[in-house]
Parts: sequence; C-alpha cells; structure tokens
Amino acid sequence: MNEFSALFLLMLAATLATRWWLAQRQVRSVRAHRDRVPSAFRGRVSLNDHQKAADYTAARTRFGRLHLLADGVILLLWTLGGGLAALDALWRGLDLPPLATGIGLLLSMAIASGLLDLPFSVYRTFVIEGRFGFNRTSPRLFVADHLKQLLLLLVVGGGLAAGVLWVLLNAGPLWWLYAWMIWLAFSLLMVWVYPVLIAPLFNRFSPLKDEALSRRIEALLKRNGLTTSGIFVMDGSRRSGHGNAYFTGLGANKRIVFFDTLLEQLAPDEMEAVLAHEIGHFQARHIRKRMLVLSALSLAGLALLGWLVDQPWFYAGLGAPQPSGHMALALFMLVSPVFAFVLQPMLAWLSRRHEFEADDFAASQASAASAVRALVKLYTENASTLTPDPLYSAVYDSHPPAPVRVAHLSSQAA
Repeated sequence: MNEFSALFLLMLAATLATRWWLAQRQVRSVRAHRDRVPSAFRGRVSLNDHQKAADYTAARTRFGRLHLLADGVILLLWTLGGGLAALDALWRGLDLPPLATGIGLLLSMAIASGLLDLPFSVYRTFVIEGRFGFNRTSPRLFVADHLKQLLLLLVVGGGLAAGVLWVLLNAGPLWWLYAWMIWLAFSLLMVWVYPVLIAPLFNRFSPLKDEALSRRIEALLKRNGLTTSGIFVMDGSRRSGHGNAYFTGLGANKRIVFFDTLLEQLAPDEMEAVLAHEIGHFQARHIRKRMLVLSALSLAGLALLGWLVDQPWFYAGLGAPQPSGHMALALFMLVSPVFAFVLQPMLAWLSRRHEFEADDFAASQASAASAVRALVKLYTENASTLTPDPLYSAVYDSHPPAPVRVAHLSSQAA
C-alpha cells in the first residue's frame, strides 16, 4: 500500500457514506409523507396508490443500500484484495500475445462482475418487482436475456476492447487520443444500429395499428419537419408492467417506440403529449449536447489514463504488482466511478434542465393539460414517489421531482 491506496480508501469510504446517507434521507422522506397525498395530486392519485409508491420506493432504496455495500466489498476484493492481480496472472500464464491477454482479462473481469451481480438482479426482478406487481419476466426469459447480454459482451465489448488495447500497445504516447476517437465512433455506431439490430434481440416491435393515433403522431412530426423509419409498439409487457416511450436512432434509423403497457394507460391526446416531449429532446438537440458532455468527460478520463499508465504508484496503490496497459485500463474502469461520483449532481442537474425544456416544447406543440394527465397516470402506474427527498433528488434524479414538474406544466396550461 502507498499514499494512493490511502486516497482510494478515503474516497471509497466518503462515497459509500454519502450515498448511504442520501438513501436514508430518501427512505425517511417517502415514509414520512406516506399517509397523505400531496395537495397538488389530491383527486388525481388515490391514497392507496400513493402508499404503494412510497413502499415501492422505500423497498428499492433499502435494497440499493445493501447492493451499494456489496459493490464496495467487491471493488476492494478486485483491487487491494488481489482479485484482479490473480486473474491477470492466470491469463499471463497462458503465454498468449499481449493483445489477447488484455482482451481476455477485460472480458473475464466483466463476466465475473456480471456473475457477482446476478443474485442482486434476481432479487430485484423476482422479489421486489414481483412483490409490487410489476414483474412479468419468466425465469426462462430472464436466463435468455442474460445469455444474449453475454453474447453481446463477447462480440461488441470484445471488439471495442481489442481496438482500444491495440492503439494502447501500438500508437505511442498519444494512444489515449486515438482510443477516444474509437470510443466516439463506437458510441455513434451503437446509437445508429441499436433500433434495428440490438433492440430486436430482446423485444418484438410491430407497427402502430391505431390509425387515428398514427395520424395524430404523423401530423405532429410534420409540424416539426421530422421523418422517421416508423412508429412501433414494443412488447414491454413481456418483462414488466412499467410503461414508457422513446425516440431513438440516427439518420434513416430514427424511430418512435411506445411500450404496449403505455398504450393501455394513456388516451390519444396524452400519448401525443408524451411524444411531443420526446420530440422536444430531439428538437432542442439534447442528445447531441449530452453526447458532447460525455465525450468531453471521456476525453479527459482517457487523457488521465494516458498519464497513469506510466505511473508505478497507480498499480501498486491498487494491488497490481505487474504493470501493463490492460491492467491500467481494468483498474481505471473499476475505480474511476468512485472518484467521478462528485460529477453526479452536475449531470443530474443538466438532465433535469433538459426535461423542463422538453416539457415546454410539449406544452407548445400539444396540450400542457394532457401532458399533466399523462404524467400523473405514469407516476401512478409506475409507482413513482411523489415526495422524494430534495437532496437525494438533486444528486440522482434525471427528471424533476413530480410536484415541481407538474406545477411547471400546470403553469403552462394556465
């Protein structure tokens, strides 16, 4: 251990303590307001639904605390506990070329991490989601999903790892800049191919059959000069009772997707308002802005890694006796979230700002009153808490708290 070990342990302890404290605040907030529906939602949300949302939020947050502690222990086992060093020694013992050794280490680390997380995923899906009536995933479908994810990890993740490690080994001091270019191209490619190649591996997509709703949506798109490859309904009900909608893809692969559960919950004018919100993100170029922010952060991170890869104290401080490019990349992937947690409030704030802008667009293109009704139905059907802790929400939430968002839209309607 060295000074960096002490810094890492200090940051890990501070991050875990902060996140635990915030979770405690969240549980206390939802339980303190459990027996009374907020005034803005009275007559819209029943007490039973409000209490279900409070209990669901508390159960998920309490479970999240246990998951948080387990993740902290697993991280220590990977690093100072010598787990990653042992895995690296195993791959080195095979006498493979450096590139193959690095790919093997990164993929086996990812697979092992997934297996360690599997019990938490099982409990979350079949116990918590099941207890509150949301889970519709069968054990067979659950296993099939994870096998498909494993296949994608090996093919897609393996290809990305190979590209980054190759430039690390062969491109000289500026390898991190070329690695960033590879990551950026990969990210854009994934956004483009996801709707047509990856998403259909997990769900079935069929054209929207409601002709009246289709005409309404097409008119909305035409008003905003948008074209898509289609309006699709996704069989989200195979896995969950939660409803959602999204606008995805790039270029000719742009498409609108509604969960079938959402179609069951909302009226046509409310669906139009939800879609107008999603189009608002597109028209305000939020996706592009978020990608620019993430690209800048990833560039800074890779530049830092480009320096750390030559620092012996970095490896020694994290329990890795044998320095190498692939070990530096693996260690950075493991520990960077600990140090990057301080950025979480800023990213959440930016996302909430974008949500307000998209809501404003929806109010101008559809109906603010319909948007409010849609939100209230979604909060109710998804058991989203109406009384989050303000500080917890400020740090984590990508969307504004329910009372704030509804008040904002109601003012637009007025």
